[in-house]
Amino acid sequence: MNTSAGPLFVDPMRLLLDMAREHALPDLLRLVVDRLAGSPRVALARVWLVQRSEDCTGCPLVAECQGRSECLRLVASNGRSLADPRVEWTRLDGAHSRFPLGVRKVGQIAATGEPIEALDLSSAPPAWAASPDWMRAEKIAGFGGQPLIYRGRVLGVLAVFVRGAIGPESMDWLRTIADHAAAAIATARAFEQIEALKARLELENEYLREEVTRAGAFGELVGQGPALEAVARQIDLVAPTDAAVLVLGESGTGKELVARELHRRSKRAGKPLIRVNCAAVPRELYESEFFGHARGAFTGALRDRAGRFELADGGTLFLDEVGEIPLDLQAKLLRVLQEGELERVGEERTRRVNVRVIAATNRDLRAEAEAGRFRQDLYYRLSVFPVELPPLRKRPEDVPLLAEHFLALAARKLGRPKPRLTLANAQALQRYTWPGNVRELQHVIERAVITSDGPRLTIDLPAGGEVRPARPTPPEESAADRVLTDAEVRKLEVDNIRAALARANGKVSGPGGAAEMLGIKPTTLASRIKALGLSAG
Repeated sequence: MNTSAGPLFVDPMRLLLDMAREHALPDLLRLVVDRLAGSPRVALARVWLVQRSEDCTGCPLVAECQGRSECLRLVASNGRSLADPRVEWTRLDGAHSRFPLGVRKVGQIAATGEPIEALDLSSAPPAWAASPDWMRAEKIAGFGGQPLIYRGRVLGVLAVFVRGAIGPESMDWLRTIADHAAAAIATARAFEQIEALKARLELENEYLREEVTRAGAFGELVGQGPALEAVARQIDLVAPTDAAVLVLGESGTGKELVARELHRRSKRAGKPLIRVNCAAVPRELYESEFFGHARGAFTGALRDRAGRFELADGGTLFLDEVGEIPLDLQAKLLRVLQEGELERVGEERTRRVNVRVIAATNRDLRAEAEAGRFRQDLYYRLSVFPVELPPLRKRPEDVPLLAEHFLALAARKLGRPKPRLTLANAQALQRYTWPGNVRELQHVIERAVITSDGPRLTIDLPAGGEVRPARPTPPEESAADRVLTDAEVRKLEVDNIRAALARANGKVSGPGGAAEMLGIKPTTLASRIKALGLSAG
């Protein structure tokens, strides 16, 4: 009996058209094997794809695998037993679910990129047959194994086991289907990557929109006192490394600003800086917030969501108020820090991440660890390099510079002319002890800009902070003899240049210009105007 008479595949042209329209990889693979196995003469149709060998445990052919870096994994299967039509071969596990490259006929196809075509095996199963008894029982007399090649790269193998011989025309169709399937698989993978990147960008944009509202909260590192210089030196030392940093300091001292500066000066500056306020996360959502969740993992989980660790992959994760993390979650956090692995809530897949962690707290974390309220091993993991920010009361020399900085920010934000910070204003601000630190200073300055009447700046210091007594001037010390602070000298210079520019109507050089009044070169004055952030207009 000539079993090769007539077409083997049912409407192969329709299959090619449908493959071109399918962009979801699992659906595409099922489409291919289901259509091929839809022919009564096709006993079994299977697709294996080349994948990384992350875990060789349980592979029956592991001893024959050479490189153990890549292998063929069964990803789609369909067929029906001749002896018992109720038996369907759709499972993706079993003895033939994996093939090392170059091993057995399927591995050989992938390794060489050459097909194995046996048009008529009716006399006896070939020597390479892995299951000759099965082939005889199912009357397998034809085999076609085609490499799935796209742009010179072998993506996998498509194989069909046929009852009866395979005609030359049917084998031509199988080659064509394999070529189109390879292109469709590459396209589907590209769509998967695009969708994954789109989802990640949407999540990052969501987080970045939150960050933008906070960006500029302290603007930049402003100050020139020895305390801030010591912090800047520490940042210079540790920023280029991947060491974990623990930023310590009272609330409002600018710990987040230090984290941003550490990220900006690191090798990860081109990757995202993701912030988590650990004190603002509801207890029941900590795992989801850090590690993400799968759709349906809990009530309200309507879609898959990446956690902050995944979003920070390749970049930096800033854990603000890290002392607020519940004790039972700290062990899971420690595992991610040590092994770089996590699982989303409701998902068994292990994901690898490469994240640098910067933590911040206003607590005495060492004392918390000794008291058993914080894991000691996590504390030591986070505090590889501690950076302590001094409170504002311990660096009064920086107060006038910070006030000028916040004054410019507030005026620009409110759309008002920038009022002038007088020497009296600066001295009053320096005498206040600032229990709320830099954040409180910013709010005081912004409130002063709102309530100011014209160029005059009136500052109302809040209750609750001590005011240092003004330094008495000795009776014998005249105004000319008094030693001015560096901030006062800079302030006088700014006021003097502003006065000269105002008298010269903004004219810098030439007769009657501000440079002539000040007795300096126009180029020197222009440089100072730029350095001091003044306007000649």
